Amino acid sequence: MAPDERKAIREQKIAAFNPNENGLRETGIFGLPFEVPESLIVLLPVPWEATVSYTEGTANGPEAILKASRQIDLYDEILPGGWKMGIAMKEIPETWQRANEDYRAQAKMYFQELGSEDTISPQAIENLKTVNHAGESLNKWVAAETEALLNDGKIVGVVGGEHSVPLGYLRTLAKKYPAFGILQIDAHADLRKAYEGFEYSHASIMYNAMQIPQITKLVQVGIRDFCGEEAGFTEANKDRIKVYTGYAIKQKLYAGRTYESICDEIIANLPEYVYISYDIDGLQPWLCPNTGTPVPGGLLLEETTYLIEKIVSAGKKIIGFDLCEVAPGDDEWDGNVGCRVLYKLCLLAGKSHRY
Repeated sequence: MAPDERKAIREQKIAAFNPNENGLRETGIFGLPFEVPESLIVLLPVPWEATVSYTEGTANGPEAILKASRQIDLYDEILPGGWKMGIAMKEIPETWQRANEDYRAQAKMYFQELGSEDTISPQAIENLKTVNHAGESLNKWVAAETEALLNDGKIVGVVGGEHSVPLGYLRTLAKKYPAFGILQIDAHADLRKAYEGFEYSHASIMYNAMQIPQITKLVQVGIRDFCGEEAGFTEANKDRIKVYTGYAIKQKLYAGRTYESICDEIIANLPEYVYISYDIDGLQPWLCPNTGTPVPGGLLLEETTYLIEKIVSAGKKIIGFDLCEVAPGDDEWDGNVGCRVLYKLCLLAGKSHRY
């Protein structure tokens, strides 16, 4: 479809749409009328949590976010009218949703033996190999899906699922950008190598990302849980990795620094092109009570939004993003918070491209 044709379709839908009546429609993401072809921002849902090592539920994150998103008010002071750029979510892939259930069951058997047996059975070892192979297949699928969207001129956001799922997208971006950085908002460093044997563990996403040479900088913000192995990896790669733990941020604030100055310091470490990797557990646990591995402390939604908005104001371009680890509980709270994080990410990504 030609750009002019896409624009015409989008403008027709905008003219027929009342943005003040959200909550009345069960259409697309955020209740918007757009489909993938005419949208600038396209969200790829990845319902995967095979390697989750604590609480389950993140595979249901995309669906929970989609359902809750239709209640959101579209006017946002960050970018009033930003919804008009076109935002759409692809269909949640049933094939991977079903596959996840099978691979999650195999991983759970392995986890159980890993924690209780002196020796691991041959079947459990085989399960580990199977899940690792499935993880690589998922990476290739994500890479192919995101590459097609990027080639079509879209800004792409990945919606997990556990935090392992954006690796294929990062590999795709490395084909397009010779150098870019990652801003990671997270409670965990995620720098373990093949955590508990899983090569594509949710706890290994940033270790795996650091194997991509085009990623020149990883700036981690809000980290509150990490191990000695990860601290050692960070020290060995201190030219590429900069960490702002939750405690270090609080220390600066208690000493009289403003949050604005801390954000400016964080941003100074980032290159021109920036990928945002947003694990919902980077927020305070009351904002994401059902996420897989909650940690006390954390950031407020307004604090993360302010940081990302300052990145855009500094003239840096958001080349992609992910939101992971949203896990619905017995109500819509986690999905509600998750969809608001996602909407901010969409608006700020569009704003960085001068929409």
